Amino acid sequence: MWWFMIGTSYLPIVLVIWSCAAFVISFSIAVLTRHVDPLVPFISDTGTLPPERCIFGLMINISAFLGVVAMYVRYKLLKTLNKRKPSINPQLNIAALACGALGCFGMCIVANFQETALAPVHDVGALLSFVMGTVYLVLQTCISFKMMPYYHSRLGYGYHAASAVCEWLVAFSFNFFFLTYIRDFQGFTINVKAELLQEPSDGSYNRL
Repeated sequence: MWWFMIGTSYLPIVLVIWSCAAFVISFSIAVLTRHVDPLVPFISDTGTLPPERCIFGLMINISAFLGVVAMYVRYKLLKTLNKRKPSINPQLNIAALACGALGCFGMCIVANFQETALAPVHDVGALLSFVMGTVYLVLQTCISFKMMPYYHSRLGYGYHAASAVCEWLVAFSFNFFFLTYIRDFQGFTINVKAELLQEPSDGSYNRL
């Protein structure tokens, strides 16, 4: 079995590849259509005008969904590990998930409210995305250090430090941070269980 197919390790890989592709594709289309200057434009500028706006919005919305999924799997993983050997405060795990979800919600706002259309809403979304995203990275890094050496080593958790350099580095650092989940997710799977709590009293199932 390939290493990226072990457990749920494919989730952070798909998230990073898809999110980076969203930035690169929208940037390329914006440059080719001469809607932006190719010399380091703002990310928002590469998703302002059609057709790149449509691609940017669609792909970022999917990225936000994948981000929430990966964050939830990380939350469940930490919750499970903490039951075996308590090393972190469960509230810290919940707080990290909440901050990450807010960051992904901010991404959706940025993708769907263009800067030229509704600048205040767009700016709120960008602020929410970057601030909550950065808080999420910091909290998860703290959690990872607290869990050493019970489940993983020190390798891979220093890359988020470069995220404060500029907007592009923040965006890509946020995506690449999820690559550090690969090793953890290889030993974790999720099963969905459907349970019928109550059968209808009128016996409607029998008439189907």
